[in-house]
Amino acid sequence: MRKVGIIGAGLVGAAAGYLLAITPGVREIVLVDLDQARARSEAQDIAHAAAFGGTAQIRAGDYADLAGAQVVVITAGTSLKPGQTRLDLLAANVHVVSAVLERVLRVAPETVLLFATNPVDVMPAIAVRRFGVPKGRAIGTGCALDSARFRDRLAQHLGVSPGSVHANVLGEHGDSEVLHWSGAHVAGMPLTLFAEKLGHPIPPEVQATIAQEVRTSAYRIKEGKGVSNFGIGGCIARLTRALLNDEHVLFSVSTFMDEVLSVPETCISLPHVLGAQGASAPLLPPLDARENQELRHSAGVLHDAIRHGLAAAG
Repeated sequence: MRKVGIIGAGLVGAAAGYLLAITPGVREIVLVDLDQARARSEAQDIAHAAAFGGTAQIRAGDYADLAGAQVVVITAGTSLKPGQTRLDLLAANVHVVSAVLERVLRVAPETVLLFATNPVDVMPAIAVRRFGVPKGRAIGTGCALDSARFRDRLAQHLGVSPGSVHANVLGEHGDSEVLHWSGAHVAGMPLTLFAEKLGHPIPPEVQATIAQEVRTSAYRIKEGKGVSNFGIGGCIARLTRALLNDEHVLFSVSTFMDEVLSVPETCISLPHVLGAQGASAPLLPPLDARENQELRHSAGVLHDAIRHGLAAAG
């Protein structure tokens, strides 16, 4: 039975739960939250919606009910508020996630952990360094959502489907993230060449505008509605599907790395192959000189955050 646990039944956990309930290959979903009444109500509401076409069984439960789960998604923690960066949440959420990991690993030691709690790039390092979880089984959603935003924005500019655009965001899921312009391509052509052929060139000023829009998407969404939940919910559901169904598909996610670009002990998003065993080793793509410098900076930002996070965890 393909079973998924979700820790945290707030707006992100509920969105992920609903989308997973209608995802092919998912058979059972267990929602766990300190607020048990909230978890029960969300599970019932999702079950009623999924009855129109889903096949998964969804229920509220406790940590013991996570036994046998192939994937456990962790969304619990303090949410980003206007004016905060994701790294501002470090101290509070490291303690929350550490407490969650102690209980999850007691009943599901072989599960693949998928982190959505911010700062999402620090949490895999906590799992690896503090709890001994293998690197490939501690995955942050990282820049998977940022990459989708990047492709969507490029597709709007070019007038094509987002599925036709191949482009990734690398590094921190946050302010130091790096849009991988030099590796972007459409129809087998470099992005800039395709854009020129289509009559929609992407000069530096347009690149700068797109980069700013991608980087600040979550902040702008939260200014308008108070929370960003459907985008990350869709991201969680898609990554979980890849893990459960052993799809061997590539996503830009974060895992703990002993060293990358001469920066030790960091956790940046790079392309990884996702399958039933978790994430592959990270795949560092060719970078131009500016991207190399920016990605090294991003790795350094997260190295420092991880060091502070491990100190806070005790």
